Order: sequence, then structure tokens, then C-alpha cells
Amino acid sequence: MIRRRLATLAAALAALCLAPAALAQAWPSKPVHIIVPYPPGGSSDIIARAISKPLQDALKQPVIVENKPGANGNTGTDFVAKSAPDGYTLVLCDVGALAITASVYSKLPFEPSKDLRGVTMLAYSPHLLVVHPSVPANNLAELVALSQKQSLNFAVTAIGSAPHVAGVAVEKATGSKWQYIPYKGGSQAIGDTVAGQTQVLMNGMLATLPFVESGKLKVIGVSKARRVSLLPNVPTIAEQGVKGFESGTWQGVLVPAGTPKAVVDKLNAELIAVIRSPEVRERLVSQGAEVVTMTPGEFTQFFERERKNWATVVAQGGVKID
Repeated sequence: MIRRRLATLAAALAALCLAPAALAQAWPSKPVHIIVPYPPGGSSDIIARAISKPLQDALKQPVIVENKPGANGNTGTDFVAKSAPDGYTLVLCDVGALAITASVYSKLPFEPSKDLRGVTMLAYSPHLLVVHPSVPANNLAELVALSQKQSLNFAVTAIGSAPHVAGVAVEKATGSKWQYIPYKGGSQAIGDTVAGQTQVLMNGMLATLPFVESGKLKVIGVSKARRVSLLPNVPTIAEQGVKGFESGTWQGVLVPAGTPKAVVDKLNAELIAVIRSPEVRERLVSQGAEVVTMTPGEFTQFFERERKNWATVVAQGGVKID
């Protein structure tokens, strides 16, 4: 009897040891949904659609991109946070914005650090500070001086978003004055600035560069420590007097907390292979994004650093949503 029980226990332990590997081999067995918590046309949406087909080919299952905008990305992200932790529902979002969320909003329906688990970072693109071509300013000093003389509407992708907080940081550092006009996403903010309904915009380079290249927007500065190769003649915001200033959009993938490690690890490997593939990498680099990948552990460390850093900026800028 004792030997039989020991044998049963040993078999059970062996099954537990094999379970993660078996789970990873079984996943995925049905369509995978990538939730983009912003409207179509923004940086996260561009990346999601760039990786969806090659990821589908790698997983041999349909990969469906769904836009669920609202509340600065919180609506779609909350949907994922409350989804089954089985690896079939992912969120691809601006990780920097997600790190800001807890500091900006007094109440959230989810807690980013506890309810979500990072899989990998995918890409980074600096913010571009741009204006409508009719704005009589060609550098930051001229834009600041103009803002002190006349009203300028500053389009923000959403209240409390990374571009909004970055704009507040520039405003505080330079003494500029502008009226913030909130939108539900980067594509809408770009559209109104191109149309001249707003005059100033801070947004990710990936989504904004095409409008600069077409002459529909005029670039004032880049929010990176060094100049970017695609815009070699455009000075950084730091060069123009805002010492040490750097911001940008970090696109990454997260899953609900509780998703098995085996599934997270397999998803991490597949996403990294796709984003590093020559076709996808070249497509993103040509639009001003850098491919940046991480292990789940590195992602967690990055998120916590960003959360602490942005909490300080938010406190200084007085950005708060009840």
C-alpha cells in the first residue's frame, strides 16, 4: 500500500514537472488577440499590424488585432487585465503611458504592476515636437516666445499620456504657455494639427515622421539625447536649452497576471523573433523606431523604473485626473 501511494505521488510530481512544457507545446490552439488600447493609426497600432501576419505565420494560428480605445488606453488595458490568463489575449501599448497611469489617475479599475505581466518590449521611438507649417517658429526658442504672445493649442494624444506629460515638462522648463487640447489617440491629434485646428503637437516619431516628410507638419525638436539619423539637421530639445530632456514611446506586450510562465516564455521568444526579422525591423527603422526587446524580467525592472521616474514628473507638473 505504501509503495503504491509513493508511486502515485511520484507520478503526480512528474506530471507537475512536465506540465509547463506540455502547456507551452499546446499553446496556441486557437486565435490570439492583440488588443491595441488606442484608435487606429498610432504607434502601437502600426507596430501591432506590422507584427500580426509574421506572428500568425510563426504560431500557425490567426492573430487578430483589435482596437479598444478610451480613457488614455485604460479601457482596452483593463479588458486585457480582466481576461483569462491563458496567453490568448495580449495588450500592445505604450509602456511609458501605462507606467504614468497610476500617478495620473486617482482611481483605476486595474493595477498595472499587479494585474499585468510584461512579455517583452518591442520598439522605442522618440517624441517629435512639431507645429503646423503656418506657425512662425523654426526652433524651440521662437516657439516659446510665440506662445507667450499669442494663444497656441497643444494637441495631446490623451490627458495624462506620455506626450502630454512630456509637453508639460517642456512648458515648465521653458516658461512657454499653451492650451492643452485632449484627444483619444495620436492619429486624431495628428489629424487636427495637420488641419491647423491645433498648432503644436508632441507625439511618437513612428506615427509623426510621415507628416513631417510630406511637409504637412514642421518639426521643432526631437526628444532624444542625441540627434536621429533620419532627421540629422533637427536639434534635440535638450540641445535647445532643456538640459537632459528625453522622452518617447515604448511599445511593448503584456498579458494578464497569472499567465503561465511557459506560455509567457514562448510568446516572448516568438515576438522577439518576429520584431527582429529583417522585414519588420527595416520597416520600423525607416519610420524612426528602434527595435528594443527584453526578457520578461528585464521588462518588469524597466516598468518599475519608468513608474517611479514619471511619478516625479507628474507631481512636478501637477497632472492629475480624478
